Amino acid sequence: MNPADEILDIVDENDQVIGQSPRGEAYARGLRHRCVFIQARDADGRVFVHRRTPTKLVFPSRYDMFVGGVVGAGETYDDAALREAEEELGVTGLPRPTYLFKFLYDDGAGQSWWSAVYEVRCELPVRPQAEEVAWHTFLTEDELRGRLAEWEWVPDGMAAYERLADHRSAG
Repeated sequence: MNPADEILDIVDENDQVIGQSPRGEAYARGLRHRCVFIQARDADGRVFVHRRTPTKLVFPSRYDMFVGGVVGAGETYDDAALREAEEELGVTGLPRPTYLFKFLYDDGAGQSWWSAVYEVRCELPVRPQAEEVAWHTFLTEDELRGRLAEWEWVPDGMAAYERLADHRSAG
């Protein structure tokens, strides 16, 4: 199936479902939907970082420190987090990601989505999905921070990363 044809739940400012739409239409019309962001760490605690493929519908060829994606129509955030993490990392049998918090991402230019942030430990060998991931590695927190100003990151992932840092420092 073409990713643009995937059906998404359209939600309001309170994350209540108000309709459904194909993903391509939701993006084109700026309809608010749901996404999941999963920070995956290896056995050594390093963060999975990747560059998106140039064929992605949004933010092609940019770097990301999360795996994840849209929540399908009728799907829960928790189920989407496990599905997306396994798909993008190319593994099966991953532990269920741990939910951390949710926020409303808004780029100020008409694109907005509810974003649930998770974390997961992946001790399995990764085989990232070629359609999603052009390049990948695992970085320590210091290495990741050192790349923040060097690489072009997905803006919603940066928003999630900043909120995750605040969440961890408050916790």
